[in-house]
Amino acid sequence: MAYFGFEGHKLAYTIHGKGPRTTVLMPALLLSQKMQTPLAGDLASHGNRVVTFDLLGHGASDRPREMSRYSMSQFARQALALLDHLGLDQAVVGGTSLGANVTLELASVAPERLRGMVIEMPVLDNAIPACAAAFTPLLFALTFGEPAMKVLARGAKWVPRQGIPFAAEVFLDAISQDPGPSGAVLQGILFGRTAPERSVRQTFEAPALVIGHPRDPVHPFSDADELAAELPNGRLIDANSIVELRVRPARLTAKIAEFVDECWDEPAAAMEPKRRPRSRSRAAGA
Repeated sequence: MAYFGFEGHKLAYTIHGKGPRTTVLMPALLLSQKMQTPLAGDLASHGNRVVTFDLLGHGASDRPREMSRYSMSQFARQALALLDHLGLDQAVVGGTSLGANVTLELASVAPERLRGMVIEMPVLDNAIPACAAAFTPLLFALTFGEPAMKVLARGAKWVPRQGIPFAAEVFLDAISQDPGPSGAVLQGILFGRTAPERSVRQTFEAPALVIGHPRDPVHPFSDADELAAELPNGRLIDANSIVELRVRPARLTAKIAEFVDECWDEPAAAMEPKRRPRSRSRAAGA
């Protein structure tokens, strides 16, 4: 793991593999870059250099308590600073949930830096009611129940990590964190803009692979479907379940690796907008 400075704070990243083609992967809300390690390893085995990245307030990066430090625009600036730190003119950039939305935000401020986008579980308009229902109680617990949450965090740190499922390890790492900064992250996200407006998203010409999950109210499939339809070079993959990429990754990782290859194989100047008819067909992920 390595670090670089950003506005007085340290941000953590890890490089997997080698080569001139770089993909940056960001995690979901309050989770660490560790959640992207299996996908990073698979993409690295296909000849890519993959960088997993902890945004401010996540994982091994600094975690200030000021809510004002957390917003989509600031997260996008951090991702852009990572590209600058690594000396990358372009990269394929992607992430899960929060990481997906940060990728969209990055596309709005520096579209020329994106060779492609991997958007898993985007959080857009159709997710607002479920997000409010899911995250408001968590915000209250982290903010007003901080003493109790600190006890829970200390207990989680003592749970042995050996021999437990990878997803459980990632979850334990998240609840082991100091709850104060986690509450600040949630406040910054919930009270700010979650994604660029549709009219802005429709201008993103970078190739985009959008992964939607069924039966997930916080990340409704309708958001992924609509995003893939409105992006000029968007394509949709329908995951079989919310956990497919974590527990049975072969199908989806193969499609992601193929997409990354296509992004680098085609000259950037030749990437013209290609709209597809909007469809909710599950056959798109077949």
